Amino acid sequence: MLAQLLSPSVLIVLAGGVQICGYLLINQTQLRLTMLCSTTLYILYYFNVAETPLWGAIAISSLTLVAILIGLAALYARNASWSVPEEHKDIYPLFDELIPGDFRKVMKLAKRETISETQIVTQEGVAPETLLFVSKGTFAVQKGNVRFDVPGPTFIGEVAYLRNSTSAATTTLPPGTEVVGWDRATLARHTKMSPRLKLAFDALISRDLATKVSLAVSPDAERQNA
Repeated sequence: MLAQLLSPSVLIVLAGGVQICGYLLINQTQLRLTMLCSTTLYILYYFNVAETPLWGAIAISSLTLVAILIGLAALYARNASWSVPEEHKDIYPLFDELIPGDFRKVMKLAKRETISETQIVTQEGVAPETLLFVSKGTFAVQKGNVRFDVPGPTFIGEVAYLRNSTSAATTTLPPGTEVVGWDRATLARHTKMSPRLKLAFDALISRDLATKVSLAVSPDAERQNA
């Protein structure tokens, strides 16, 4: 029975069948696992197809096998919770759209600090240089003649970032506010190089915008309720 399973005709059919199934998969881990199985079957085939093993093909397939294993290890590391930087684990739940590896990449580009004195971080009609995320604290926003307070956690300058435009309001941070900041151009450049990261980060910002819209109250409504 084992001899029949290891016959070249059976091995080549199995190897090709598994490989074809793998190409139909979207999940990267499942794809690599099927490629791992098909490559192993191809190596067994090269051992048995001729009187002398096809060492050249075996060597190339073995290198392919190593590459697949390295890819699997990288995928595991990217999704593993231990890849979240220790100093930012407390805020990772606020970025749950990002897998741990992507969060690590984003935080490498960021500067996290606690504001020591009052700062105006965006001005209405002026393009901000940074995208900010307030992880702790409440800040003041002025749009036209209307001024109101916004509690964190939330983004500042996200509309300007998504639209590559000027700021829609003037934002003032009081002392004690904890923020994470990114240079807007640098962040856009890095996310553009990784479509997956860009989609996840844009989804995070869009969710933040949707929350703001759902909680927004017009000034006229506020006066009527007062």
